[in-house]
Amino acid sequence: MAAALVAIWVILHGLSDGVFLTPRNLYNLAVQSSVVAVMATGMVLVIVARHIDLSVGSVLGFVGMAIATLQVEILPVDAAWNWPLSIAVGLALGAAIGAWQGYWVAYRGLPAFVVTLAGLLMFRGGAFLLTDGRTVAPLDPSYQLLGGGLRGSIGAAWSWALGGVVAAGLVARGFAVRARRVRLGFTPRPLSVEIALLALGCGLVALFVGVMNSTLRPGTEIARGIPVPVLIAIAVAVGMSGIAGRTRFGRYVFAMGGNPQAAALAGIDVRRLTLQVFVLMGILVSVAAVLTTARLNAGTNSMGTLAELAVIAAAVIGGTSLSGGAGSIGGAILGAVIMQSLETGMVLLGVSSPVRQVVIGLVLIAAVWLDAVYTRRRAASSWEAA
Repeated sequence: MAAALVAIWVILHGLSDGVFLTPRNLYNLAVQSSVVAVMATGMVLVIVARHIDLSVGSVLGFVGMAIATLQVEILPVDAAWNWPLSIAVGLALGAAIGAWQGYWVAYRGLPAFVVTLAGLLMFRGGAFLLTDGRTVAPLDPSYQLLGGGLRGSIGAAWSWALGGVVAAGLVARGFAVRARRVRLGFTPRPLSVEIALLALGCGLVALFVGVMNSTLRPGTEIARGIPVPVLIAIAVAVGMSGIAGRTRFGRYVFAMGGNPQAAALAGIDVRRLTLQVFVLMGILVSVAAVLTTARLNAGTNSMGTLAELAVIAAAVIGGTSLSGGAGSIGGAILGAVIMQSLETGMVLLGVSSPVRQVVIGLVLIAAVWLDAVYTRRRAASSWEAA
């Protein structure tokens, strides 16, 4: 997928007459990918658990409208706690929606496809009913920083400082893993290979920070730096990677997705775990709603339309198996960037919206087909090994 992303970028750069890989476009691409990336990290666990969530786009619209309505029409607009309270309410609302849908799936045995399809319809209608179809704006200026915009970034100095911390963390973690492998009696990579990989990782961090700092605020010579929504997406990705790979909850989700009956016989509360997965998905959708409304500086009824397709496609393209039990948070982030790269590239090329939808649909079919091929080969290999 990394090689595919590079190929896509090179092709789109050539077709767009050298516009795609400019710092400004890459800056916008990073911001636009954040929303899908945040939701895709949750969708990985939902699909790993052998479920699906078709309602994420509608829930994003509903929660986003609720947040905007709370800020503009209910809370005092000049109060310092206006936007923090609206975010807290939005997160709670997303968790409640996830719990409601998870309850029907986990404790009433309804298929997740049916429950979330109903949610897709209900919450899209609910977003309209909240304001009778009106757009709610403007939002709190401090809240708008969460969506990026003119001042929604941390500047060059802080970006380089953060990049340095990340690079140092990569080096420290790399040598710690190497020392642990030696201590446990495993053969480590050759030291030259280890150093080369760490240098590559640090180089990619420096390249990313350099590109973000190459974009200037309009009418000034001030570098923007890393956008706030990108930082939030990175923090979510790191947190979800830790949850998926280093917690009992994450291990249980993968075990349940691999074999639900065996997981239940091993003592895992499958129903409660399913409920928790949907609650986590609801919270992440609320985070995406915050980023979307902050970037738009408004709550609109069209927010999140067809977002579920991009989120599911990002998870599947990133290696999450629709048969459950296998998936990667990092892969989902890569899938989100691929999906947004295709969308952004087609916009630069002047491709119409209907054609873009056709292309995205074909990409989704290709991703599912590749997943099916991989699953069959894995099953065949297992039989041969047995």
